[in-house]
Amino acid sequence: MSDPHKNSVAQLEAVAKLLVEQYSDKKRFMQVIEKLKVPDRVIEGELVVVMDNGQTRKFQAFRSQHNNARGPYKGGIRFHANVSKSEVMALSTWMTWKCAVTGIPYGGSKGGIVVDPRELSQTELERLSRAYAQLLADHIGPWTDIPAPDVNTTGQIMAWMVDEWEKVRRERDGQIHEDPLATFTGKPLGLGGSQGRDEATGLGGAFILEKLTQALGQKPREIKVAVQGFGNVGSWFAIHAHRSGYKIVAISDSKGGIYIESGLDPKEALTVKQNGGKLEDLLKGKAAARLTNEQLLELDVDVLVPSALENVITDQNAGQIKAKAIIEMANGPITPEADLILDKKGILVIPDVLANAGGVTVSYFEWVQNLQGYYWSHEEVLAKLKPLMDAAFDQMWQMKQKTHQSGRVSVYLTAVKRVVDTIMLRGRV
Repeated sequence: MSDPHKNSVAQLEAVAKLLVEQYSDKKRFMQVIEKLKVPDRVIEGELVVVMDNGQTRKFQAFRSQHNNARGPYKGGIRFHANVSKSEVMALSTWMTWKCAVTGIPYGGSKGGIVVDPRELSQTELERLSRAYAQLLADHIGPWTDIPAPDVNTTGQIMAWMVDEWEKVRRERDGQIHEDPLATFTGKPLGLGGSQGRDEATGLGGAFILEKLTQALGQKPREIKVAVQGFGNVGSWFAIHAHRSGYKIVAISDSKGGIYIESGLDPKEALTVKQNGGKLEDLLKGKAAARLTNEQLLELDVDVLVPSALENVITDQNAGQIKAKAIIEMANGPITPEADLILDKKGILVIPDVLANAGGVTVSYFEWVQNLQGYYWSHEEVLAKLKPLMDAAFDQMWQMKQKTHQSGRVSVYLTAVKRVVDTIMLRGRV
């Protein structure tokens, strides 16, 4: 299994070799790079939770805070059996670049609990969520670190954590001088959440798809798209891309996928899943086929969109990828070794730190609304998201044209330089 944090460091080192020539004080530049290879802090703990049967169970929990030179730490919380210290360290690093790419004033963080939430009852899930908020109580806050939902976490889980964080801080300090609601984003609308947050990551990716199509001089109806991972991000990406005229020919979830040459309606697929059905139910009466997730990755399509978990494209299968472009909607779906193979094949990769930055951007909007106590309409939120995503793509594309580097390196050159310059301005190195 590829080590996620080692992958993130390898990416940083590759970019540093290209950036170093821009700095007169090369020794100081490399000191900053060394600093950025490891998070500022990793919080670890064992959560002891009383289960419904009265017995206690222990869960390993993490929170990695990578760098806060550009603003408070920001990043999601995931509940998954494969959560590890290396994973949250890598994800927090990528979050730092993601925030820098879009220009929002945050640094990166990420957290998680080693758990399969499907094994827990609703009351056990609440106790686990509150225990995690207690663990982090002294390390998060509106101007310190602002968590959000990620894999297998929801607005309801954020609501429990907001309540627990406020309770702990009030009991300890007597009063709170900050708005507790601004400590977490991705909350339900009834508790200070933002319009458009659920669809923000997928929609942001669809905006990037539109920009890519324009840059290549093509039209949506000419583009065949395959989406691996039909959770929140993948489904919203597919729905918005389909609305814009793109042909979605394949989708998949954890149980496998389907391919329909003539194209499918992602909204219909989502409705089937929400009603307890399976994606293969859409195959009835159509010229179509079942696929494994591995087969979907190797389809002959124009755009491949990995939207599930990290490390799905490796040096083992990169040679079989036939897509002309890849938009990374998952975090870290391509290993550094695979990146090199794809680049040699001429496959354009739009990296995760750009492609899926719509989520953290609307999380930023939610934080701003909480701090102001003033809330925007759905239309206002989406109208504010599009120009930020468009500008981030344009910066990447201009850098790519100028340097002839890959899409990932072109994005990283901008993002890493912004963070390095801020650390130097602060005199932290």
